[in-house]
Amino acid sequence: MERLTIRQARRLALARGGLLKPEWTGMPRFARGRGPSARRACHEIIRRFGYLQLDSIGVAGARTHGLVLMSRLDGLDPSLAEDLLQPGEPVVEYLGHEACWQPIEDWPIFDFRRRELQDRPRWGVLVEEQRKVADEILRRIRHEGPLRSLDFESERYGSNWQLKTATLVASGLWGTGELAIRERRGFQRVYDLTERVIPDEVRSRSMTFDEALPKLILKALEGHGWARPGTIAETWRLKGRAELIAAALGDFERAGEVVACELVDDEGGGTAGWIRTEDLDLVARLDRLRPRQDRGVLLSPFDPVLWDRKRVATLFGFDQVLEIYKPVQDRLYGYYCLPVLAGDRLVARVDLKCDRKGGCIDVLSSRYEEEKPTPAHQEAVRTAVERHGRMLGMEIIGSSPPAS
Repeated sequence: MERLTIRQARRLALARGGLLKPEWTGMPRFARGRGPSARRACHEIIRRFGYLQLDSIGVAGARTHGLVLMSRLDGLDPSLAEDLLQPGEPVVEYLGHEACWQPIEDWPIFDFRRRELQDRPRWGVLVEEQRKVADEILRRIRHEGPLRSLDFESERYGSNWQLKTATLVASGLWGTGELAIRERRGFQRVYDLTERVIPDEVRSRSMTFDEALPKLILKALEGHGWARPGTIAETWRLKGRAELIAAALGDFERAGEVVACELVDDEGGGTAGWIRTEDLDLVARLDRLRPRQDRGVLLSPFDPVLWDRKRVATLFGFDQVLEIYKPVQDRLYGYYCLPVLAGDRLVARVDLKCDRKGGCIDVLSSRYEEEKPTPAHQEAVRTAVERHGRMLGMEIIGSSPPAS
């Protein structure tokens, strides 16, 4: 069995995550504005992970999909992140990790999910219960063209949903594959018939779950580097499939594509995991890396490197919490904190609030991980916040980060 130290696994995660220099990641580190080359760079990042998670919260000046791209692409126009899903572009929106943008060629991989959702209450069952509403949505889109759920009038659904029936049914039709999302306008989904969004040559490549699972496992490892079986499963929300994942990993191991790899902590304890064979050489090369500790970058709380809290605690010694659902008095750090990456460590977190009308970003709070942060880490926080404001074209206001 191969073994990795915490530092080796952490650096590999950052390399595969596109957060080190291009010579270590094999990914672009610069994108000029929002032109064709910038789009291609964004597509490369999506292909590396297989997904770019979406979320509506934009309090920091950009939504999570924008923050993920901004953290990796110097010079990117952040507004491009809102327009990546367009007719003719090589991305599609579907339920991969969560609702996310994915490479359009991966559409057949999730045939199993569309079949499974046929029997789920929130999806296919709801559509059948509301078949009259569903048929009207399909009829109008077929004859009128792409429409938003706002374009349909209907009653609210149930006593607790507080959403229009048409909104829920349109989402159900999307989940089961009768509709696809053509684009986003002001972050609102624009639905169209699937055959008008997904090219024929892509839709014709149907795939069973047994065919899809090996591809999903390799995609997860490609984005993570080293990973526990649980992380691999959660990457694609494959609940209850641990035995199938273990069997597929065993097949890959016998074929020489992956190897079992124990993560050894500072106390000598081990955590079982897996790594692609081709990444072993990268691990050795990363040992020679001397990352700068005085230049920082802000990460989205939903970043592919951060969403697995247990993994982040293990690799970075960092408690990755999201406190948007907590009452103000119960928050330890802030509403929507962005971790600060400096070199190969998470050294602080900042809570920002964007004032679009005023053209500024207010630093509401900030907190270092160290009780006495080094001057390099203080500089990293400063440069990370300034870089964020510069990319958004906004002035940074508020007090400087405290010493602890």
